[in-house]
Amino acid sequence: MDSLASMVDGFGVVLEPTNLLYCLIGVVIGMLVGVLPGLGPAATIAILLPITFGIEPVTAIIMLSGIFYGAQYGGTITSVLLRLPGEASSVVTVFDGHALARQGRAGTALGIAAIGSFVGGTASIVALSLVAPLVAGFALDFGPAEYTALALLGILLVATVGNGGRVKAIVAACLGLLLATVGRDTFSGAERFTFDSLSLSDGIDFVPIAMGIFGIGEILHNLEERHRAAAAPAKVANTWPSRADLRQSAGAIGRGSVLGFVLGILPGGGATLSSLAAYALEKRRSRTPERFGRGAIEGVAAPETANNAAATSSFIPLLTLGIPANATMAMIFGALLIQGVAPGPQLVSQEPELFWGVINSMYIGNVLLLIMSIPLVGLFVKILRVRPAILAPITVLITLVGVYTVRNNVFDIVLVIVFGLLGYLMKKFGFEPGPLVLAFVLGSLLESSLRRSLLVFDGDPTGFVTRPISGTLFLLLAAVIIVPIVRGFLRRGREAEKAPAREDAPV
Repeated sequence: MDSLASMVDGFGVVLEPTNLLYCLIGVVIGMLVGVLPGLGPAATIAILLPITFGIEPVTAIIMLSGIFYGAQYGGTITSVLLRLPGEASSVVTVFDGHALARQGRAGTALGIAAIGSFVGGTASIVALSLVAPLVAGFALDFGPAEYTALALLGILLVATVGNGGRVKAIVAACLGLLLATVGRDTFSGAERFTFDSLSLSDGIDFVPIAMGIFGIGEILHNLEERHRAAAAPAKVANTWPSRADLRQSAGAIGRGSVLGFVLGILPGGGATLSSLAAYALEKRRSRTPERFGRGAIEGVAAPETANNAAATSSFIPLLTLGIPANATMAMIFGALLIQGVAPGPQLVSQEPELFWGVINSMYIGNVLLLIMSIPLVGLFVKILRVRPAILAPITVLITLVGVYTVRNNVFDIVLVIVFGLLGYLMKKFGFEPGPLVLAFVLGSLLESSLRRSLLVFDGDPTGFVTRPISGTLFLLLAAVIIVPIVRGFLRRGREAEKAPAREDAPV
């Protein structure tokens, strides 16, 4: 009953005029960010972190959350009209969305994407409202050993499930862990990797890393990639799908909602993996898989539903366990810490207004997205014509001013430039920045939990596997490491068996 009362009170928090306004602002910014290819919600939230200092925590997180799930639909617009995904989670939508646009059905593709996004997001919010308090109650049994296993599992899953090569992702994660050790050791007081610099004695702040890698780094990389002329957007008409389209898409939307919710909870899963999995599932189930890639409406409905469902469910591990599931959640995690709010099992009981206010704001945000998505398509098409050379300098200036206002420290500007160059080089050479930022965020949790656990166990590492919860998590950790290795050996074995057959074939 207390949980139900807190949920009702959460609607009262959301319906305050200030929070409604910031929810609208977040959703609109998110859609704009999705339309502009390459910028992304993680980079935008990193750039806007300084703005959140002057507003209430619940208001700030409502706005940042709106940016995240709003961007999932915004990326659809460029995918359909230009064959250019605004978001990584919209890459799959390109296949059938742009094919429909070439057939003169761009409006139908955008309409079914809006409906699927709304259904997937709303279904995931309902499940989030039911599941999150249960997860938080279960997490109260977590101690240092369990958090050590969770942090390790989160970092490893991001490295093995995320985009790009696994080796490069692991290298990026290791670099993030190394950066997390810079500064004074909280246990012994010894200074590590400070090079006798007073500016580094307290460690590296999250904001310069986030704003450098996801802000300046992304901008530099996008300027290099987008110097060529953009194609003209396809025309949009008949933006409401027919009854036949809705019937054909209903199953895909239902399955995408469930699949997106489940995969969004996993560290390293998130919207991109969910959209890929939903598309693959629909193509495998279809009696006519040859339609996919040529304008199948299910090829738009399934991934768009799944990525919005995953964007919502990824708040479960963040709010209830204090574990960010992806790079954007790491940004919101940083925003919560900056506001003096510690995400974790106690958040539901200690900060019910914030917890339920953020969750319930998603209901309002999804309705706003559905209302605005179709009428604003024309405006977003015009925004696509703005030259990157105009937007980039403005964004860099905002980033540098923003990072300086956090602590009024010139050294932070130097750091953001250094990490901006690092982010650019990482993108250029195929290293995803997400694992680095996630590992940096989880690094301090991993170190403190590991060392506290060893103190409790008197230095005996077997204590990690003798506790039921941590033992189960370490078993999952072992599976994540072993399964890809076994698959690799099996694949090499099959290739070796085929090779002699080709050599023995008659000439």
